[in-house]
Amino acid sequence: MIYEEYCTIKEDNGIPASIRFHYPASFNFAYDVVDKLAFSSPDKKALVWADDKSERIFTFSDMRRKSLQYAKVFIKNGIGKGDRVLVSLKRHYEYWFTALALERIGAVMIPVTHMLTENDFLYRLRKASVKAAIVTPYGETHSCLEKAAKAYQGDIKLWTVREDIPGFMNLSKEAAKENEDFNRIETNAEEPMLLYFTSGTTGKPKGVMHSHTYALSHIITAKYWQETYDGGLHFTVAETGWAKASWGKFYGQWLTGSAVMVYDFDTFDPSQLVHIINRFGVTSFCAPPTVYRYMIRKNSEKMPTLRSATTAGEYLSPDIFTSFRQLTGLTLKEGYGQTESALIAGNFSAEKAVDGSMGTFSPLYRAMIVREDGSECDINEKGEIVIIPEDGKRPIGLFSSYLDDDKSYEDAWEGGMYHTGDAASRDENGYLWFMGRIDDIIKSCGYRVGPGEIEDIIITHPAVCECSVIGIPDTLRGQYIKAYIILSEGYAESRELEKEIREYCNSRLADYKWIRKISFVESFQKTISGKIMKTELRKAEGF
Repeated sequence: MIYEEYCTIKEDNGIPASIRFHYPASFNFAYDVVDKLAFSSPDKKALVWADDKSERIFTFSDMRRKSLQYAKVFIKNGIGKGDRVLVSLKRHYEYWFTALALERIGAVMIPVTHMLTENDFLYRLRKASVKAAIVTPYGETHSCLEKAAKAYQGDIKLWTVREDIPGFMNLSKEAAKENEDFNRIETNAEEPMLLYFTSGTTGKPKGVMHSHTYALSHIITAKYWQETYDGGLHFTVAETGWAKASWGKFYGQWLTGSAVMVYDFDTFDPSQLVHIINRFGVTSFCAPPTVYRYMIRKNSEKMPTLRSATTAGEYLSPDIFTSFRQLTGLTLKEGYGQTESALIAGNFSAEKAVDGSMGTFSPLYRAMIVREDGSECDINEKGEIVIIPEDGKRPIGLFSSYLDDDKSYEDAWEGGMYHTGDAASRDENGYLWFMGRIDDIIKSCGYRVGPGEIEDIIITHPAVCECSVIGIPDTLRGQYIKAYIILSEGYAESRELEKEIREYCNSRLADYKWIRKISFVESFQKTISGKIMKTELRKAEGF
């Protein structure tokens, strides 16, 4: 397999135990992986793409040719090494041509969701000093970008794909005029390749820089967590604007020889996802818990080609694990990581996967759970997940900097270890249990309580559609626990229901975790990625 040219992995009963990298200083995924596959296996499937009207299959030879054409367009328009290019292409196949082309010329791609507003675009254009932007021609995305570009007042090239849009160049048409004559542009493996913006749950989104080596880090993500394999077809639902797309729609999958399935949709329909899985013979699938909830509740169709299913990002109730296992015979495997990293932990074997656990630490990082003083926590003790560099070197797959924010980067590396800001505990078998953000940890009656512990119980009540928990300052307890709840359809707010939910939850919780107050709300303020902003709940409470 091509990944073996760049890393050596040792296994323990099929589970990754260690990984050692040996890549050239000039490593570049476009040249050293895609082009090699295009020459050795030109007809091998790379991308299987479908929308509601059509479908297309692209080989590695297609990927090489198209990305070379795109690269020539960029160079002719003055885009070069180090230039930052914003890309908002939903799930269009042109995203892959664009990403590879930018890698070839050493430019830095900034993937963003098509859901950004004018102000969202403007913030990113200014923060990253963007030189060009490529956006979908559909919906309001190009209009929002165009307005932002005018306010930006910088020298910026604007492209769309497929369609002619006034004020934008048509990248598809320009690229079609180019040939494949192209000399390799030398890049350094440690130079920036990707810039992702965080969700901004606690403040303005931060720009997270990843080097070219980031692509290699996802071999663990794909091969051992998602269980992709040579000749397989992997389907990750994520839109290309999120880091999860790099986890499941690109690097690790191609390193293992697996093709990538892309379903380009606008409206989420769980039954249609199942149809895509069965129509194209998807072998591995990854989606957030919300997708699995709807798939289970609104679908009972078998998915016989599936061999692996993974999830991450939010809580998944026990009944979904059970129902999915009954439907497919597969165990859902959770994983954990950040925009700043590749997969930090995962359930690497379906036979040993534990429902509700993030799994065990990946050999990609030397990770542990520590107390506030930096000492390692005991078994089942809550602490912060940190990554400790070996030999003083930043691990492969961990971000290289925060954009123009040295202080935040230094703070993240306080004490010589990378602080994830996420709290967890580790049981006697090495399995990890997520507790929430460190900033969200509730200190009540001398105990540290993760909001996720409470939310996991609340969400199981049939009246609860969505919930969030915070600690409220209290002179007696330090903090008391308050829950905010959006009710399910068919339920109405009342004192009786509040009491019922509180008693239901408290009967299942230790005394120090008891919910003292409940507020019913119509909605939550969320980040653009859908995460509830607990900071706003605290502000509403006056602290």
